[in-house]
Amino acid sequence: MYRIRFHGRGGQGMKTASRILGSAFFAEGFEVQDAPSYGAERRGAPIFATVRAAHAPILERGPMPQPGLVIVADETLLPMAAGGGVLSGMGERAVLLLHSAVDANTWKQRLQLACRVLTLPLRLEETGGRGFVGALCAGAAARLVGIVSREALEGAIRQELAAMPAQVLAANLTQAGEAYDAMKKHAGCVCEAPEAPAPGAVDANWIDLPFEAAELSAPDIHGALTSIQVRTGLWRTLRPVIDPERCSRCHWLCGSLCPDAAISPEAEGLPVIDYEHCKGCLVCVAVCPRHAIESIPEAQAREQEASP
Repeated sequence: MYRIRFHGRGGQGMKTASRILGSAFFAEGFEVQDAPSYGAERRGAPIFATVRAAHAPILERGPMPQPGLVIVADETLLPMAAGGGVLSGMGERAVLLLHSAVDANTWKQRLQLACRVLTLPLRLEETGGRGFVGALCAGAAARLVGIVSREALEGAIRQELAAMPAQVLAANLTQAGEAYDAMKKHAGCVCEAPEAPAPGAVDANWIDLPFEAAELSAPDIHGALTSIQVRTGLWRTLRPVIDPERCSRCHWLCGSLCPDAAISPEAEGLPVIDYEHCKGCLVCVAVCPRHAIESIPEAQAREQEASP
């Protein structure tokens, strides 16, 4: 499985980067999972997004403790304690890509990392220093994994940025393509890793039960006479009452939608309500197309029954 994590600040496009890369992986025939994670929804707040891609169903969920590739769009996050754990889980086989004007060797010495460190140089005149760089980061990630083609990358950008003006789409395609070409020397340096075991996981000790043929035994949830003695009509506070003059005898509507199957037709098709088991949910009142069913307070209904 490929595990990629994007780190940046709100407004830099890390969520978009994960969606672009996820769509590109999907176009290459992978199962994909991508998701952003952020606290305060404001521009400039730390944010990260994750992408998982595999040829088998992805069962992992939640945080990514051991990423294969970490891309940092804003180098100012590195010294921050609250920067979202930029370097967490970085093993020796991981790759760290920094969007920075400082060279990779300098960063490797500063951070004292055993993993591979690469840099994607800043282009202040085009990105505004730390502007929207989602497509740029996605393009670099696509080349580093080595199995995403330029066609799949461009198709993913067109799909994810379809609502953008033509000039914005063109600028993002250009940025992504240049980042894709800039990482040519390192193509394929990010490798798949096996599924990470859950911490503290134990064997489930499943018990296998033999299958019984349905003609011998099968569940029957609505079997007759299983609850007839439970007078659930006592729970009712409002009673639905049918007006025979307005009723069009479409009993299949109110009868089918009654959750307690408390409505059934008489000989002439007039629906009759079983008040012993009608809970008073009033679904029948809501669905009657002729408004032939009204609701009255249960106390009032009982008074009318008691009066001569």
